[in-house]
Amino acid sequence: MNRNEKQQALGELKESFGKVKGAVITHYKGMTVAELTELRMVLRADGARFKVVKNTLARKAAEGTPMACAQKLFEGPVGVALGYEDAVTVAKGIIKYSSKNEKLVPLAAVVEGQLVDAAELKSIAALPARPVLLSMMAGAFSAPLAKMAGALNATVSGLGNAFTGLLRKKEKEAA
Repeated sequence: MNRNEKQQALGELKESFGKVKGAVITHYKGMTVAELTELRMVLRADGARFKVVKNTLARKAAEGTPMACAQKLFEGPVGVALGYEDAVTVAKGIIKYSSKNEKLVPLAAVVEGQLVDAAELKSIAALPARPVLLSMMAGAFSAPLAKMAGALNATVSGLGNAFTGLLRKKEKEAA
């Protein structure tokens, strides 16, 4: 690889690292080309990419990006799964694939600029997808409001019933 190619590869990698929402750093030693292609297809379906990176270029590209906290992990045969939409989907894809192929070893993840170890990565992968989380959060916010509206409605109904009862009592007394 000549100097111009390295500069171009460094620029592309830096741009990718700059846009990433979540990334998983893995070792892939012993995986065949067919297995790597399958992994790439699985991740691509979730809007993520898997790149085998040259360690020196990856360390340089990570400077000044959310991936800077992972620079020390770029040693040995390293592949990086990059998620541009959210961190959960890329974590799910890597954990799912690594459970059926033990040659893929997740080392750590970067979630919005924070380094997360492999154990925490598994708990992140166990989270529901973003739309599900958002709907759960919306439900949690709306439940107390619905209960409060029901309580206020019951109070107003009770007050109306009391006035109706008082009115009927007065009508009976007048008759």
